[in-house]
Amino acid sequence: MTRHEVYDAVVAGAGPAGAVAALVLARAGRRVAIVDDPPAPAAGAHKVGESLPSAAASLLRDLNLWPDSTAAPHLRSTGMYVSWGSPVLQERGPVQDPYGAGWQLDRLRFDAFLREAAHTAGAEPLRGRAVDAVDDGPGLRLLVRQEHGTRELRCAWAVDATGRRATIARRRAVRRRQDRLVAAHILMPRQNSSADGQSDREVRTLVEAVPGGWWYTTLTPVGRIVAHLTDPDIADPRLRSPDGFLRAALHTRYIGARLTAGDLTCPPTPRWSAAHGLRLEPYGGRGWIAAGDAALAFDPLSSQGILTALHSGARAGLAAALCLAGAPPRPVLAAYTDFLDGVAAAYVRHHAEAYAAETRWPELPFWQRRGAVRQRAGQGAPQLDLENWRVHEVVRREW
Repeated sequence: MTRHEVYDAVVAGAGPAGAVAALVLARAGRRVAIVDDPPAPAAGAHKVGESLPSAAASLLRDLNLWPDSTAAPHLRSTGMYVSWGSPVLQERGPVQDPYGAGWQLDRLRFDAFLREAAHTAGAEPLRGRAVDAVDDGPGLRLLVRQEHGTRELRCAWAVDATGRRATIARRRAVRRRQDRLVAAHILMPRQNSSADGQSDREVRTLVEAVPGGWWYTTLTPVGRIVAHLTDPDIADPRLRSPDGFLRAALHTRYIGARLTAGDLTCPPTPRWSAAHGLRLEPYGGRGWIAAGDAALAFDPLSSQGILTALHSGARAGLAAALCLAGAPPRPVLAAYTDFLDGVAAAYVRHHAEAYAAETRWPELPFWQRRGAVRQRAGQGAPQLDLENWRVHEVVRREW
C-alpha cells in the first residue's frame, strides 16, 4: 500500500548535513520532513568521521547549537602526531590552527543531538529510507521504504543528504570519484587501565603512512578508533578478520605502540567504508539540492568532512527556504555552487600537496596512483600539515 503526504520540503538523510538543513527549513516556518532510518543501538556501535575542527564553532553559535553540541562527553582535541614523509614522528599542536583546538566526537551522540534540534524546531521525523525520487511537475515525489510498505511524499523541494549514495541526485547529476580509497576500521572499547596498569588517555590523533596506504587512530568518548586506508585491489585480505587486522596494526611502527594501552584479547570484526573523494555535478536542480557527502565528500586525511557537511547543510536548507519564499532558483543555486566549488578547489589543492609530501615509496601502487612524487625545479618535498588544510577558511565564511 502506498500513502502520500505533501510537504514544503523533505530532507533525505539525517546526518549532520541533513539535520542542519531540516533545522534551517523548520525555523523558516516551512513544513519539512526529515527521513532517516538510524540503526538500532548496539554494543560497540560507532561511526567514523569523528574529527570536528574548531572553525565549526562559529556556525554552531549562529544556529544556537553552541555549546551543547560539543559538550562532554565529546573530547577536546589536543593536536596530533604524524609519521608522513619520514619515519620520524612529528607533533602538530592545536596552536597551529588559528581557531584553536577542535573535538573528537562520539558521532552517534553528535548526530542524534542535531536530529533532536531539528525535531524541536518543527521538522517531522519519518523513519524509513528514501529509495527513489520522481519528478512531479514543479516538485518531486519521494518514495520512502518503511517496515510495512512504501510511503510516498510530495514536496516542492528536496534536500539530498543521503551521503555517497546520493539517492535523489544520482539520476540528475554526475558523480565524479577521486579514487577508490576505502577504510577498514574497528572500535576498541575505552579502557581505564590495561592488564599491565597502563591507561589509554592519549587524545592526540596519530597518523602513520605505510607502503600500502596509511593508518590512523584516535580516542573518542566511546573508545579508540583504529583505521587503515588503502585501495580495495591492494588491500591485504587478512585485514578482514579481527586477528588479521590487529596483527597488521601492531606491525606498524607507531600505531601498534599506541594500542598496547587497550585490551587486545578480543578485537572486533573490522568494518569497511568508502573513503574516496567525491564531487557532484551539478549540486542542485529543479526542486532538489544536495548537501554533505552527497554533494562533496572528502578523503579522511583532510578531517574536514563534518565541517563541510554542517555548512553545506545550512546553506542547502537556506537555499531551499529562499526558493520556497519566491526567490528565483537559478541565482540561488548559482550562489550555492560557487560556495561548494570554492571548497572543492581548496580541498583538491591541499589533497595533492598532502600526498606529495610522502616520497618514500614512489614505485608502490597506492602512492604512485596519488602522484606521491612531484618533481619541480627548485622545490623540496612539501611538509604535511593536517591541522592547516585551509578548507575551513572557505566553509566558515558568513552564510
